[in-house]
Amino acid sequence: MTEVPDAVARLARDARRVTVLTGAGMSAESGVPTFRDAQTGLWARFDPEQLATETAFRRDPALVFGWYAARLAGVRAVAPNAGHLALAEWGRRAEVRIATQNVDDLHERAGSDVLAHLHGSLAAFRCLDCGRPFGGTIPAPDAAGRAEPPQCASCGGPIRPGVVWFGEALPERALSDAVAACTDADLVLVVGTSGLVHPAAGLPAVARRAGVPVVEINPDRTPLSASADHAWRTTAAIGLPALVARLG
Repeated sequence: MTEVPDAVARLARDARRVTVLTGAGMSAESGVPTFRDAQTGLWARFDPEQLATETAFRRDPALVFGWYAARLAGVRAVAPNAGHLALAEWGRRAEVRIATQNVDDLHERAGSDVLAHLHGSLAAFRCLDCGRPFGGTIPAPDAAGRAEPPQCASCGGPIRPGVVWFGEALPERALSDAVAACTDADLVLVVGTSGLVHPAAGLPAVARRAGVPVVEINPDRTPLSASADHAWRTTAAIGLPALVARLG
């Protein structure tokens, strides 16, 4: 088991309210590909403008819907990793609030309650036109990766994935909840995020301005590293179980 820095362990032990901000690196160890990996990232074969905008969806709904349906199936085929499970265990002992940039449900499947899905959820489909949630069956993509989106039972509009597309604002409630959780915490952990995607990337700075210590858990240096109180070079699936074990 990896060695937990004493300063990090001390901050975690003394904290009554912990806010955890998680990004793609949190789920990468479960086998969920990240967007930005040059070799394996989700955008390696597609231009984001072809798939992740309302314009793209209206232009070719079967292509876009099929791609997101395939992503959802891929997420459902993997399991929460040791980092997800450690956060769930910690949450049974203390007040741990999770705000994630990930659109998967691995935190929930590990047993955590998620305060905010900042970029939406793959499983939260809704009508493009009226916004009504969709609880029906999601069609599987065909051999070409295409799937015609279902129609809304209320207005007949096409059903879209519940993720935040490029050019769209983050869900207002999710963002405000995350901001509040960063300002009234005793500790903010930033786990597996690139620190490049705004406005979520600005949340650690919100915590710092409120006098809340920020610890980064990431195997790589990021734009956050220089301003964090502590930067622990480890992964979520290695570092978080070690930290929770040290807390007893």
